[in-house]
Amino acid sequence: MLLARLLDRLVVTGRLNVVDADGRVHVFEGEPGPEVTIRFHDPAVARAIFLNPTLCLGEAYMDGRMTVENGARIYDLLDFFGRNLERLGPNGLSRLRMRWDRAFRFLQQYNPIGRARRNVAHHYDLSSQFYGLFLDKDRQYSCAYFPTGEETLEQSQELKKQHIAAKLRIQPGQKVLDIGCGWGGLGLYLARDLKADVVGVTLSSEQVEYARARAAPAHLGPRLQFDLRDYRQQQGTFDRIVSIGMFEHVGVYQYDTFFNKIRTLLADNGVALLHTIGRMEGPGTTNPWIRKYIFPGGYIPALSEVVQAVERAGLWIADVEVLRLHYAQTLRHWRGRFLDHWAEAAAIYDERFCRMWEFYLGASEIAFRYLRNCVFQVQLVKRQDAAPLTRDYIADLERSWQREAAHRAA
Repeated sequence: MLLARLLDRLVVTGRLNVVDADGRVHVFEGEPGPEVTIRFHDPAVARAIFLNPTLCLGEAYMDGRMTVENGARIYDLLDFFGRNLERLGPNGLSRLRMRWDRAFRFLQQYNPIGRARRNVAHHYDLSSQFYGLFLDKDRQYSCAYFPTGEETLEQSQELKKQHIAAKLRIQPGQKVLDIGCGWGGLGLYLARDLKADVVGVTLSSEQVEYARARAAPAHLGPRLQFDLRDYRQQQGTFDRIVSIGMFEHVGVYQYDTFFNKIRTLLADNGVALLHTIGRMEGPGTTNPWIRKYIFPGGYIPALSEVVQAVERAGLWIADVEVLRLHYAQTLRHWRGRFLDHWAEAAAIYDERFCRMWEFYLGASEIAFRYLRNCVFQVQLVKRQDAAPLTRDYIADLERSWQREAAHRAA
């Protein structure tokens, strides 16, 4: 089995039992650690995974050609690999694959407006009912904020909105642009609770329809609007600009366009906040399975790539915060809820789709736990004095809003 050569080098901790299509058991063992057993139901699976593990492992699980045995789930296998990859670090083969992928990165991340809309529709125009199965009640589909790690998903997503609003120093009457507004939760919070005038834009028709339906009962009128629009087509001037979980879809070759547009739309004394998944290493490429099945055209940036584009746009970076394990915790909540509602998801789509999403949620969590993914929150200004000189105001505003919320609830 060719795959044995790869697994012999990979497994340095724990024990992996591989049952091939002929029923033979192959054991790969390192230092004491977790044990996982997998079974191949097709003789071609082992060769495919050997030739392209980052694509074919997920495909084999989706298609039912590989199963995880003894009551374990695919997360247990991904956790096993994540622990071992963390121990090994980058190796010659992975660096070679990275260089090969980077040679074609332009084609992978070519995102003109029409293609960007199709890429967004691939993921975000899934059934609104489906997303309701595992997201919090506010439909926040981005990294939550866990100050203690003990918060519920609902609590942590509320704290995330407060944390971002505090960094923006949102005040009544300010004009706010939310680029990639999702299902409208942040916009509704800023307009209803903090009295800002909010415009949210997204390329997802499902999201904008849902956001408008949520906004209608709040009777906020022109203070809150959601539009189906590419950020590159947005006009006007805004006191505050926020983008949460959208920058990963911009594509590295559009970074100059993105930050130049931020500069054009932002008032001279305005503040912008970018919240994006990032990588702690240098520039890289998108996992081919994620690129093919989950986020076509997507890319997780290195901070160095963001900073260089910001510098070229002539903006100040006023603050940077790196959230490390917050997204791993968020994904654990989502994965648990998704598994609890597997039957409902399968009724909307099918079992293969559910295995695909189980793999996606599990692999994403592992990427944040072991494989050097994180979240960047980058505050941007045009003028040096547009934000306070120290960051004490962030915690002060958060505490103030939390006291007000507790008082209203009492």
